[in-house]
Amino acid sequence: MFVARSTHQFAPSPLSRRFSIAPMMAYTTRDFRYLARLLTRHTLLYTEMVVAQAVIHGDRERLLGYHPQEHPLAVQLGGSDPASLAEAARICADYGYAEINLNVGCPSDRVQQGKIGAVLMAEPDLVARCVGAMANACEVPITVKTRIGIDDQDDYRFLHHFVARMRDAGCRSLTIHARKAILAGLSPKENRDIPPLLYERAYAIKKDFPELEIILNGGLRDVPEMMTHLDQVDGLMVGREAYQNPFFLAGVDGVVFGDPAPAPSRRQVAEAFLPYVEQRYAEGTHPKHVLRHALNLFQAVPGARAYRRHLSSHMNDPQATPAVFEQALARLGHDDHATTPSPLPAS
Repeated sequence: MFVARSTHQFAPSPLSRRFSIAPMMAYTTRDFRYLARLLTRHTLLYTEMVVAQAVIHGDRERLLGYHPQEHPLAVQLGGSDPASLAEAARICADYGYAEINLNVGCPSDRVQQGKIGAVLMAEPDLVARCVGAMANACEVPITVKTRIGIDDQDDYRFLHHFVARMRDAGCRSLTIHARKAILAGLSPKENRDIPPLLYERAYAIKKDFPELEIILNGGLRDVPEMMTHLDQVDGLMVGREAYQNPFFLAGVDGVVFGDPAPAPSRRQVAEAFLPYVEQRYAEGTHPKHVLRHALNLFQAVPGARAYRRHLSSHMNDPQATPAVFEQALARLGHDDHATTPSPLPAS
């Protein structure tokens, strides 16, 4: 196993949900998670959603494999059959995940057809049985990620009842995406933007269920602004911003977790990522699958356009090697001020 060239020491941080990166299909792959870990030691990382039946019957190493330096790391499962979810949870626990999360928030048509995701909010008793079965199958914490409602079932009473059932089933931590899901008529992308954000619903849940850990998700982009929510909830989960602008994560450890260690520069992160790209290539993974996650690493710094253009143009070549990444990095400027994170106020 190689040792990454990084300013970070990779002894795993304790599990904390104070700040996390949301599960995102096709984005929070093992390769993106490794890159994210080079930027932040303490942030809780999540896998893409993995369907319980696939965990039981599919290629487990492909679906669940990860680099040990990704910890603290959680897996998100999709499903609605308590027995299948229990078996999948046991398997995931054996793989060493620090948390197992149940998806009750995804609004896509394909997921709905499998009775997975936000559609399950309409059946809180079934979700409670799933949570209970998973909790009985392993010692790993079982959590739930949900919306504030679905379609016309979107008042506070509906959400309150759902959360109460999760609590009664043994769930002690819920992540609430503070938008409802519209299950017919909106695409998943539209469901991330069109339904209004109602953060006060998550605030009210925390007030009414003080014994539960409540994590806020939805529309969170600016770290200092995010911090204001921590007066009302226990943690923050960020989605798209972590992928579209990954370097913002370099400020999280200091601001959110109070870690005094200096944040890495973009170039330090890239230099630490290179041996990982080389290792994955040696294992048979084409560089395009790894390097696509680094396209946005150098936003707004000298040479960023040339870096991105070179990477985009050459990483998809069937004969591409990790040298493509080194060539792209050579197109960047050397303005040290542009490669360090912007100063952020203390929390």
